[in-house]
Amino acid sequence: MTDALYRPGEVAAKAEVSTRTLRYYEELGLLNPAGHSPGGSRRYSDADVTRVQRIRELQQTMGFDLDQIGDILRAEDRLDELRTDYRTGRAKGRERDLFLEAMEINDRLRGQVREKQAVLKGFRRELDATAARYRQVASERGIDLDDDRP
Repeated sequence: MTDALYRPGEVAAKAEVSTRTLRYYEELGLLNPAGHSPGGSRRYSDADVTRVQRIRELQQTMGFDLDQIGDILRAEDRLDELRTDYRTGRAKGRERDLFLEAMEINDRLRGQVREKQAVLKGFRRELDATAARYRQVASERGIDLDDDRP
């Protein structure tokens, strides 16, 4: 049984991106179509749709740029390979090395997230300081602000 393959427009609609974005992700090596039609048109699998959604999540929610996303996706792909090797028994005799590599990759990803959190924390501090300054200036000018805000 094979997975359904989708046309670029179908994937774009599911992932809420343009077909041009799909081509761009492919050019950058972030996405590889699962196949091609007899006429040579790209076809995508459910796994490809999930990957596009993951790219968008890393962009929009985490704020990573496409270079960083490429690093993350390659790391996640390698972790999948290591899991497959372990589960299928192909890692016999090298389980320790497999776990050490997986831990190193995981630590690297955690570091990227920590860096992103530090940037966000700094931005939040700036916003908090600005809010405090607004309250101070308003108070100095006798302006009564509703204190229901966080």
